[in-house]
Amino acid sequence: MDSELNVTYITLGGYVEVDKYRYLYFVIMLTAYILILCFNCTIVCLIWMHKNLHEPMYIFIAALLINSVLLSTSLYPKLLSDFLSEKQVITYSTCLFQFFMFYSLGGSEFLLLSAMAYDRYVSICKPLRYTTIMRTTTVNVLLVLAWLVPACEVGLQVIVYASKQICNFTFKGIICNSTIVRLHCERSAVQNIYGLVVLVNLLFFPVLFILFTYIRIFIIAYQSCREMRRKATQTCLPHMIVLINISCLYAYDVLLMRMELDFPQIVRFVMSLQTVIYHPLFNPIIYGLKMKEIYKHLNRLFVKRV
Repeated sequence: MDSELNVTYITLGGYVEVDKYRYLYFVIMLTAYILILCFNCTIVCLIWMHKNLHEPMYIFIAALLINSVLLSTSLYPKLLSDFLSEKQVITYSTCLFQFFMFYSLGGSEFLLLSAMAYDRYVSICKPLRYTTIMRTTTVNVLLVLAWLVPACEVGLQVIVYASKQICNFTFKGIICNSTIVRLHCERSAVQNIYGLVVLVNLLFFPVLFILFTYIRIFIIAYQSCREMRRKATQTCLPHMIVLINISCLYAYDVLLMRMELDFPQIVRFVMSLQTVIYHPLFNPIIYGLKMKEIYKHLNRLFVKRV
């Protein structure tokens, strides 16, 4: 605690042999950040530029990729500076900001995947009503809710955490996630219950909704013609892969918090890198390769460049 500036500093204890490999880590992380920006922004620009991609499904994909850019931009500058620093520290206020961005954008991703699942359900199961249901107004409302609901729920959590007294000044991680509560002197039952409610609202309910809609889609598709089955598989498979990927990452985070498991430092380090490198790169690669229309525009773009 710096009493003169009234700033609380937290020591980050999740780095592994940073002194020995700091420049290598810095180059890797900087390269990853540049690739994340390039991959995600390229597909977002393609969706924005081409009118045949101005459909609800592609708009939701663009929103998903914007989430990856925002999350990476909120984490990478601090990570890059840490790899070049003698001692890895973070102010408590910055830690809370990372917590807010990590969970509000994570919750937004689950809600966007739910919106995409609903869009696919209407498209495949109710094709004649698709244009009347998935209007521009509907898409805008779903986008606003996907960003606003997680921001409000996680924001309230952050306000409560900001008022908490800190007793532990060492954080076992390289980004501030749910284990931030272990820094507090005490945890209230209300705080735990609210955290569980947020978890259910932003993770479990969306996942259950997505599974329900995709089960309905595949049941109807496999009772129909081969063309319908092909369309269902082609459009739903990338979303399912992304859902499984993000669910695994957040399941690990829930294990850290709710079961209070003490994973080895190297495991925490690797899983944190998975979150900040693998997932933001995974989404644009999956959608770029598996979504036919996006792949066609990417192919034309790079063939022309060559």
